[in-house]
Amino acid sequence: MNPAKRISELTEKLNYYNQRYYMDSVSEISDQDFDLLLKELESLENQHPDLKLPESPTHRVGGTITKNFASVEHRYPMLSLANTYNEQELIDFDERVKKGLNGEAYEYICELKFDGISLSMTYENSIFVRGVTRGDGVRGDDITNNVKTIKTLPLKVAVPRGGTFEIRGEGFLPYSSFEKMNADAEAAGEESYANARNAASGSFKLQDSGEVARRGLDAYVYQFLSDEEVFTTHEESLIALKNLGFNVSPTWQKCTDIQSVIEYIKLWDEKRYSLPLATDGIVIKLNSIAQRAELGYTAKNPRWAIAYKYKAESKPAILKAVTYQVGRTGAITPVAELDNDKLNGKGIHLSGTTVKRASLHNANEIERLGLRIGDTVFVEKGGEIIPKVTAVDVSKRDMLSTQEIVYPTTCPECGGQLTRKEGEANHYCTNEKGCPPQIRGRIEHFIHRKAMNIDSLGEGKIELLYDKGLVNDITDLYDLTYEKLFGLEKVIEDELTGKIRKIGFKEKTVQNILEGIEKSKQAPFKQVLFGIGIRYVGATVAEKLASFFKNIDNIKNADYETLRTAPEIGDKIAQSIGEYFQNEENQIFIERLRLAGLQFSAQDEVKEFEGDQLTGKTFLYTGTFVNFEREALEQKIEANGGKVVSGVSGKLDFLIVGEKPGASKIQKAQKLNVRMISEEEFMAMLA
Repeated sequence: MNPAKRISELTEKLNYYNQRYYMDSVSEISDQDFDLLLKELESLENQHPDLKLPESPTHRVGGTITKNFASVEHRYPMLSLANTYNEQELIDFDERVKKGLNGEAYEYICELKFDGISLSMTYENSIFVRGVTRGDGVRGDDITNNVKTIKTLPLKVAVPRGGTFEIRGEGFLPYSSFEKMNADAEAAGEESYANARNAASGSFKLQDSGEVARRGLDAYVYQFLSDEEVFTTHEESLIALKNLGFNVSPTWQKCTDIQSVIEYIKLWDEKRYSLPLATDGIVIKLNSIAQRAELGYTAKNPRWAIAYKYKAESKPAILKAVTYQVGRTGAITPVAELDNDKLNGKGIHLSGTTVKRASLHNANEIERLGLRIGDTVFVEKGGEIIPKVTAVDVSKRDMLSTQEIVYPTTCPECGGQLTRKEGEANHYCTNEKGCPPQIRGRIEHFIHRKAMNIDSLGEGKIELLYDKGLVNDITDLYDLTYEKLFGLEKVIEDELTGKIRKIGFKEKTVQNILEGIEKSKQAPFKQVLFGIGIRYVGATVAEKLASFFKNIDNIKNADYETLRTAPEIGDKIAQSIGEYFQNEENQIFIERLRLAGLQFSAQDEVKEFEGDQLTGKTFLYTGTFVNFEREALEQKIEANGGKVVSGVSGKLDFLIVGEKPGASKIQKAQKLNVRMISEEEFMAMLA
């Protein structure tokens, strides 16, 4: 048979079967028969690579390795939405819409706000050609090969006419895929993800699309964009996208007034937890495209749309016990061990995950809440991530069956004495050099991505190396060899399920670890300084110190007063740095790392350079930002020639103002006539 004809035939057939299975939940062919056809297609494409079609289903399995993601400018900017948390602000939004439309009739489309990663997908002449992350809203990363692995995304669509159009959607990791991924990570001795949203974001940015394909990512699409006026309403576009084979969530609804919107929000407040993915709110949009154009945009957001965010879910649980964790600094964190009222050992289901433990922070928090063992407590997830106990249901307390919580005086791990400094909330284990969790914690901190970024190691692998006596100190990492690592393994039995899992070091694992350790020798001084773990020296403080003192010897030799002259270095930080370098063991530790080849000077580092748009300008920021974390914003300023300063003064050129800005900085900037700009204005300066 003609190879081109057979490749075309197989491509069409397999895409049809994929569509029926993933979109219509209909299996028209057995898995075995599907795999046989797919293998035939792969074989033909390998023999005739020039005949492989862009919509070929073999793209779904991935396999492409991307060293660096290209940056792509969005054809249409990906703006953020204004958020609200109460009904009155929704009513106020509706009043603004009514006023802006001068009494015209209007209606809304309500959609669930899925918690994933925003994607932009471009089609040319009916073929999917590009998938891009949201990025900073103006530019994003080209992750086309990874987006192609989404089985519900059509790679070719039967549009009535050609041309270029863009589909917007939310990429996500279903709970089922998330749980499997974390189980696999635990089995490999790697760190698991805190929630499905973080896992989805990390997965879409992997450089191996084969691994992306194995993770089972998905996407819901919610917007059609083109230069032509194709639809008159949003409702029309959603129906058309569904008919074209796109995965449109069936949860959307048209509402004729704001009260209907509020009813929709109430309907999904509880119902959303039955969905197979995470949600955190509702998006409300004007239905009419013409009316959207009439209302237009503010500097930050469209005037025709708003997002309603749900409050964190709270559920009751039984406080079975309080255990105590030891951190890398020796800080003792009390942890609530939780169960449901049936006491079946399965914990509680909260925001899409099973929760068995929650942080109690410190002794003060236990006292503030008035906790007793056996109490019924309320638990919620802070930011939908970290479980925490928020209150006690005193009405259900039985003083005879509940017990007082007695805070320990010795370390639960090593038996060392606990101490509590005046003015501090935490208790600390004083056995810094001999307490196993502190030793492992310092190593885990050292390999963190903001420090040495040795991502081939993780908590499970560090524990194995420590247990085998190979790594008792950070410096021991640089003495590891292939012979020491290959064949190491540890069998772990899950206390709750009884399941056995194995952590093992095979050839590829060992190579990755050694390559990661070697690469860490090139990490810049600011990351090394953060990684060595001086108390109170976080990533930002480490960067300020590296920039000000230039090398480790200048910091080591600086007295208290000299340290205080550095930007953002207060009494507590200066005192901690001084105490650290006065310790002889710490001095030996630094010298061992220096001999291993780590960077202890910032003078010879070459910073990434993007442009000179900000040259000669000074910047400071306040608040939170849609497109940048604090560190990323500072890097962006410096990469374009600007300078980040530590405080508001008459010499400051620009104060970048985000959401929830600090009042003192705003007031001082107003008093000194410092120009204040929004995040969008800052991005425009870069462009």
